[in-house]
Amino acid sequence: MTSISDSTKSLLKKHGYHLAGSHGAVKTCLWLNKSLRNEGGCYKAKFYGITSHRCIQMTPTLVCNHRCLHCWRAIESPVEIPEKWDSPQEIVESCLAEQRRLVSGYGGSETMDKTKWKEAFSPKHVAISLSGEPTLYPYLPELIDEFHKKNLTTFVVTNGTNPELVGKLKPTQLYISLNAPDREIYSKVCAPLGDTWENIKQSLELMKDSRTRTAVRITLTNGVNMTNPEGFARLIALAEPDYVELKAYMHLGFSRKRLTQDNMPSHEEVLHFSKKVAQALGYCIADESVNSRVVLLSKDGTKHNII
Repeated sequence: MTSISDSTKSLLKKHGYHLAGSHGAVKTCLWLNKSLRNEGGCYKAKFYGITSHRCIQMTPTLVCNHRCLHCWRAIESPVEIPEKWDSPQEIVESCLAEQRRLVSGYGGSETMDKTKWKEAFSPKHVAISLSGEPTLYPYLPELIDEFHKKNLTTFVVTNGTNPELVGKLKPTQLYISLNAPDREIYSKVCAPLGDTWENIKQSLELMKDSRTRTAVRITLTNGVNMTNPEGFARLIALAEPDYVELKAYMHLGFSRKRLTQDNMPSHEEVLHFSKKVAQALGYCIADESVNSRVVLLSKDGTKHNII
């Protein structure tokens, strides 16, 4: 049974989503396309050494308990929790099949690097961050294990509202999205379905004891949450993550219905704010990607590839 309506399915298909199983989804990203054309890789390639054209962007569920202003996903067409969840094995196999189908569509391009195109049929990385909140899928730890059994690295991005499951996750790199320095701004930015602010703080504290690589990701939006760097630093300090990524909101997708281009900070503005957070936190700038308007912080200013 699926809780995705026909109208939502049509909308997702129009925007390049392919359903994986009955409630998951896969979508190729801009940087996979660019990598296949030898036009560069994403900032995760620059920061952590992943291969952009061999990365799957997916989610085990399109359900989300946030309605973030900056989200480029179709939060205006919410999806309900399904009556029955697909197994991790079903989702993994469906994701791999849909990724191969998506990649096959690039084969006719004259600007495509044929060697990279063939490599793309054998992915190496999975970004569990496409849409929805992955920790709402109750078998997320098992899903991560299934990807690892196939020698795929995993990046999991959670909003931290489900600390009970966050504490069980062991991906290659675990992210918590932290998009507000306090409860008031959190309510404005994320429009949570319920009072989950304390849950996020608990997840940050759990991250401190994680046995995997960790990162806190902040999406910075002008006029919304680019304030109180000391407040961000105090929350990040709860987690003591290996990395902090501060990234500009980009005026893309469905977020254009909620925000304007003026809400999109320049890279210089992101860098300026990042320096304030780094100073308050006691971290150093490890790298930056001007094209993606993102700055990487680490405890000692170094970074390490995932493989």
